[in-house]
Amino acid sequence: MFKSVYLDNAATTVVYREAAEKAFEMMTHNFGNPSSLHTMGVKAEQMVDAARRQVASLIGCRAGSIIFTSGGTEANNLALFGAVEARKRAGRHIVTTAVEHSSVTTVCDELEGNGYEITRLVPDKNGCIPPLQVADACREDTVLVSIMSVNNENGAHFPIEEIVPAVRRAAPGALIHCDGVQAAGKLSINATSMDVDLLTLSAHKIHGPKGCGALYIKKGVRILPRALGGGHERGLRAGTEAVPLIAAFGVAAENIPPPTEQQKIYASLRQRLADGVAKRDDVVWLSPDNAVSYIVNLSIPGLRSEIMLHYFAENGVYISSGSACSKGKKSHVLTALGLPDRVIDSSIRVSFSHTNTIHDVDRFLEVLEQATTSLIKR
Repeated sequence: MFKSVYLDNAATTVVYREAAEKAFEMMTHNFGNPSSLHTMGVKAEQMVDAARRQVASLIGCRAGSIIFTSGGTEANNLALFGAVEARKRAGRHIVTTAVEHSSVTTVCDELEGNGYEITRLVPDKNGCIPPLQVADACREDTVLVSIMSVNNENGAHFPIEEIVPAVRRAAPGALIHCDGVQAAGKLSINATSMDVDLLTLSAHKIHGPKGCGALYIKKGVRILPRALGGGHERGLRAGTEAVPLIAAFGVAAENIPPPTEQQKIYASLRQRLADGVAKRDDVVWLSPDNAVSYIVNLSIPGLRSEIMLHYFAENGVYISSGSACSKGKKSHVLTALGLPDRVIDSSIRVSFSHTNTIHDVDRFLEVLEQATTSLIKR
């Protein structure tokens, strides 16, 4: 019997034991409501505050800049809707990219239907969006620029540190949001030095629990809430805090290895994968040159993605066909890049965690060989 190999870490990651134990503790022992004034409530509040400091440390910011949410999707919604609502008198123009996560693209579609003008930038053939391109897209009435750090489907890494000053010069009044879900914890991120106004994080991408995320809000930046009542999270996110999940998020943030250590692992895994597929003429490497080392998008033209995924799963190897949120729909990212349908329909994504090994990659390559031989014969 073969051992399961999990290579879908851009979709979710296994929860650290320490994080799971912290969640259990907060559900069964320190289960007070952090808004309660008694001892158990104060203890719960202290745990939330501790997690806020831990998450803040992960991205190099002050604890007071972290707002906890139910995940990256809610954080993106709060950032975009909250920003444009706060800035609605300044203009109705937004700059973003055509390859954002669906929680950003769908919000932009909604805003467009409500009278906002959206400029969607398309990366070049090398997967790049140059800072000058972003700056040139800005106008006097631009109120928001939203660009991800790392693309969740092909791993493209956009130069946010260079984009931000270019936008500041071109549109000083615009708020700048960055979806950092696929970058935080794996790349060295310092929200303060990046100078973004808003930055999205998600716990379950860094070995924390699902159902918890965070939005970094730069000191002095004003956005409006999407839900009202209770005054939780500085009045920006109504509802009793999910203390077990938040506490576990903090533990995961504290336990994840330094990015420099992780990058050594990812580089070796990616190289092993690259060497393995380089020997094959039936595999197309889709990730651009500027992609991070822990997300790789491949295509085997002629073999549909869902068929490949089922075959791999039957053999204990778990990969993806792109964003887990798309549920099998044609990739809007690869479509925006102008790739042929035959290539898009056959794309698969391999995404690493620091817990993966060379043996995992070898097993993937072994099953890939079996899959192409077996499925082509059918």
